[in-house]
Amino acid sequence: MKRIGILTAGGDTPALNATIHGAVTRANQLKVEIVGLIKGFNCLFNPRVPHVHLNPLYQEIPELDPTKGGTLIGSSRDYVDPNKKDDLDLVASRLKKLGIDGLICIGGDGTLNGLQPFAERLPTVLAPKTIDNDLGLNYPSEPDEYVRVNDASVKAGFRYKRSESNTQFDLENIVNYATPGYATAVFVSAQGVERIRTTAESHRRIAIIEVMGRHSGYIALGTAYGQPDIVLVPEIAPDLEQVVERVKHLYDLQKNVVIVCGEGIVDEQGRELGAETKSTDPAGNVVLSGASEALRAKMIQMIGDKYFQLYRRGDSAKEAIFTRKVGHTQRGGRPILFDRFYAAQQGGKAVELLVEGRNNAVSVLQYNKTKGFHVEGYDANRFRDRWGLIHARKMHPSLYDSKTLKPSKLGMDYLMPIFTDAIGEDDMEHMRRTLFAAGNLSQPYHSINTDVHKRIRYLPEAG
Repeated sequence: MKRIGILTAGGDTPALNATIHGAVTRANQLKVEIVGLIKGFNCLFNPRVPHVHLNPLYQEIPELDPTKGGTLIGSSRDYVDPNKKDDLDLVASRLKKLGIDGLICIGGDGTLNGLQPFAERLPTVLAPKTIDNDLGLNYPSEPDEYVRVNDASVKAGFRYKRSESNTQFDLENIVNYATPGYATAVFVSAQGVERIRTTAESHRRIAIIEVMGRHSGYIALGTAYGQPDIVLVPEIAPDLEQVVERVKHLYDLQKNVVIVCGEGIVDEQGRELGAETKSTDPAGNVVLSGASEALRAKMIQMIGDKYFQLYRRGDSAKEAIFTRKVGHTQRGGRPILFDRFYAAQQGGKAVELLVEGRNNAVSVLQYNKTKGFHVEGYDANRFRDRWGLIHARKMHPSLYDSKTLKPSKLGMDYLMPIFTDAIGEDDMEHMRRTLFAAGNLSQPYHSINTDVHKRIRYLPEAG
């Protein structure tokens, strides 16, 4: 293994550059060249294959900064169709022209699903990333619990359903305990809750804060660090009457309420509360239109105007209940220490997997009380169900207490190893030194793309 290609796919996360940095650092030690493929899979369908040499003379380029969010080599949500074998063969031939012996894809469950056809053409491994924390398994046998159910209403003619689990959940059996980007997303979301709380307190309001995570409740669960009063997760349909009663109790007591909801929360029939639209992104993910607004509408109707008028705290429920989305700030900016460190470890492990001759494998972050956090290699096929599909990991229900509407004791036990020392002293020092630096007022923002563009090279002829 003399030359490895590396690409970042899907949505951005704060820890992508840290993962690339870890891969380059380990490659330098092993005297392996690393070529960055520009804009993810999009690059591979370009006959000229724009690319950047990330470690000429086994020295990392200065633009590669593990403390900077996003990805210096760009990303895209281009879909890789495994049925278009001619296209895949063409991609493989282009990589061969670049002298690439193996490929590292940095991505989530969608990227891992699309990795198989590449692994049939050259050694390919995955380094995980996703703020949603949905790439992994709650226990090794979890993929076996999926079954196909005939359904004429969907295009494929069937849908996947989970059968009832008979496996006892244990935190030490989790495969890929946490994904790079998750800790920073929780950090941003928890700060958002803290800041919105003071507005709710001051104006006697009920705030509903929507966080990302699609169909996984891990970000919402972790946002409990911001001390919201209620946390709602996609995995467990809330009893809205129970929620409203809790809201009224808290509002009577403290004159404000803060609710955190995951963007994919469902009603008691399992339907998306935010009403999924018919549009999808390029990777095929269905776009969610707004769980917080849907929840607000239901609460306005169930609580009513008179409740607030009696308290002389507003003319209407519509005035008293407001929503905010933390939004894309969760996936941007500087990664905190936990993400930087373990993203780099997983990037380095991905290089080792290729050098060791592993193919179709994943570098995973494991945890147990004896060893703490450590990285391992894991066979990608063990993530697949019997039909070869990889399902996004959902938060295990035992991490959530549906009575208190907050993390359970086990949920707290899950979160504490990640977040107890997740923020480094340098994180706060960086903010102190740079955010209000005088030069920020006079100097324009300098994009990393400007510098990287000067390093981009192309194949000499169409392939």
